[in-house]
Amino acid sequence: MKIYNTLSGRKEEFVPIEEGKVSMYVCGPTVYNLIHIGNARPMLVFDTVRRYMEYKGYDVNFVSNFTDVDDKIIRKAIEEGVDASVISERYIAECKKDMEGMNVKPATTHPLATQEIDGMLEMIETLIEKGHAYAAADGTVYFRTRSFKEYGKLSHKNLDDLRGGNRSLLVSGEDQKEDALDFVLWKPKKEGEPYWESPWCDGRPGWHIECSVMSRKYLGEEIDIHAGGEDLVFPHHENEIAQSEAANGMPFAHYWMHNAFLNIDNHKMSKSAGNFFTVRDISEKYDLQVLRFFMLSAHYRSPLNFSAELMQAAQNGYDRIVTAVENLNFLMQSAAEGEESAAEKELEEQAGAFAAKFEEAMEDDFNTADALAAIFELVKFVNTNTDGEHTKAYLAALKKEIAVLADICGLIVEKSRELLPEDIEALIRERQDARKAKNFARADEIRKELLEKGIVLEDTREGVKWKRA
Repeated sequence: MKIYNTLSGRKEEFVPIEEGKVSMYVCGPTVYNLIHIGNARPMLVFDTVRRYMEYKGYDVNFVSNFTDVDDKIIRKAIEEGVDASVISERYIAECKKDMEGMNVKPATTHPLATQEIDGMLEMIETLIEKGHAYAAADGTVYFRTRSFKEYGKLSHKNLDDLRGGNRSLLVSGEDQKEDALDFVLWKPKKEGEPYWESPWCDGRPGWHIECSVMSRKYLGEEIDIHAGGEDLVFPHHENEIAQSEAANGMPFAHYWMHNAFLNIDNHKMSKSAGNFFTVRDISEKYDLQVLRFFMLSAHYRSPLNFSAELMQAAQNGYDRIVTAVENLNFLMQSAAEGEESAAEKELEEQAGAFAAKFEEAMEDDFNTADALAAIFELVKFVNTNTDGEHTKAYLAALKKEIAVLADICGLIVEKSRELLPEDIEALIRERQDARKAKNFARADEIRKELLEKGIVLEDTREGVKWKRA
């Protein structure tokens, strides 16, 4: 299995720290509002990575945090006249609803920044003791960036270039810093803000220290995979590396994975441009499984463009897989019991080639676009090589093959079968009786009547099928 490592800038063979186990940390959202579809991309991408690892037999410890103390949360709390915890708890609950809708598996642990303050104070004290951090007169604690000789190794940025040519990247408060590039580990409280006591001042942690501490507590000092959106490479992940490796004295993460940006109709998503969509907005128009299919239809390191046309294509693609499974279920209702024939066993073996193609795509840096293409090939094979003459065992084996591959992608392909009202069922039975009696005029009348009620009938050799118009 090869993973593109942002740290080295190339694909590398995946070798876990501990055989058979994977430790994985994914930066989660800051919870001050409903999550938008940009937030959804890393959730869906790295949930799929996790699912594939588990499919390959790894025991995956998957940690994804919620940043529940932040300027935006505090600002919203002040606007509403409530405690910051009210805002964060509300939107953590809403985020979990959206994640469930997208079929994102809950993390092994979902730590909250506010519950890990003691660990942050401990790491900051260690950094001060080791000469990597210092407290200013007002109690702000800064990381001494130049003390970490490898700073910039993830983002491939040079400290002197940052200092000289990129003033916009510098953090405010230069007057009390030893170096303008030093970043905040702890900052003093402001009036009305939540705060915690510390040896330096009553205040709250800087953003970067939170993930370093939560990763260390729940996964250990050295982890396999750290992941997130490409916007986190600098400064967030760069700073995480600096403070974690300076404090722990060992490599932090072996593989760094980053997904590319999501654009809307070829433009950057923004509220001011009127092209800002939450996952909840999308759920009003589409099954969130369609959003998941759309997100996986491009390689995670490629920029992805969201548009109504592409979502419709995703809808069509997802429906093709679901319909294939529905057809198999329909055929199985009247299929013969007993063992598969030799011909069926041979066909089943041929179908296994598509699973091999699927795995080949996923082993190549989780190329979900090619993996979905392999599922489509399997669906086409199934549609061509199944009918009412086949055994239930054969049909069930093909259905399982589709379901297993789809589940790795987090796609639910077997929808619970809707029960029709008794009067509709009675009309379908009456039409079948009319056809047997060769009363085709009455059969056509019933077909039209059902169509007016939104039910489309399809006559097949195996019997009548229906679907919603």
